[in-house]
Amino acid sequence: MSQASCKIAVLLSGSGSTLQNIFNHIDNGCMTGVAVELVVSSRADAYGLERAKQRQVPTVVVESKRFRDTETKVTDWKCMSAEICEILKKHEIDLVILAGYMCMFIVPPEYNNKVMNVHPALIPAFSGQGMYGDRVHKAVVSRGAKLTGCTVHFVTNEYDDGPIILQKHMPVTSSMSWEEVQNGVQQLERQAYPEAIFLYAAGRLDVKDGLVTIKESSR
Repeated sequence: MSQASCKIAVLLSGSGSTLQNIFNHIDNGCMTGVAVELVVSSRADAYGLERAKQRQVPTVVVESKRFRDTETKVTDWKCMSAEICEILKKHEIDLVILAGYMCMFIVPPEYNNKVMNVHPALIPAFSGQGMYGDRVHKAVVSRGAKLTGCTVHFVTNEYDDGPIILQKHMPVTSSMSWEEVQNGVQQLERQAYPEAIFLYAAGRLDVKDGLVTIKESSR
């Protein structure tokens, strides 16, 4: 990809702290070639929308409640994802970033290895359906794990099962609370996610047989 040619869309459901972290890295010159072109929220009241508007980034709300059956309370993730994909195509998005997106995004074939997520543990540990947010860190502490961290991976249609791009780790001691573990992992996430996005934009990620190889910089 050429300079400033990687157009990303950020999908979120809340405050947009990850989005702000991406903006900060772009401003600091750490994500050359990356531009946030679109923000999609599953909630109309998500503060992440305001963060985007402050940067004149286009926003779209695709509320998950529109796709929830009133009787069964089951959400049709497939239809919701299809609507989002049409929006992504109109904006010619190169890479989709899940950033605190509390919905299931069904990845179509044309977006294979073009959707990223960060998980607050070292996959395959403490991962899978139902393992998110506080639950992960509480499980790490209660299990007595000695090491934890975060994993940036490509998204597939199985929970936390996509090719691993990179991981960052930290020690866990017996005196640490889950809140302390969470704070440490969040610091790692703020480093790892922008790094992975930059590697993608620089054309340095090669995926083969479900494994990611980071190619050396041509500089």
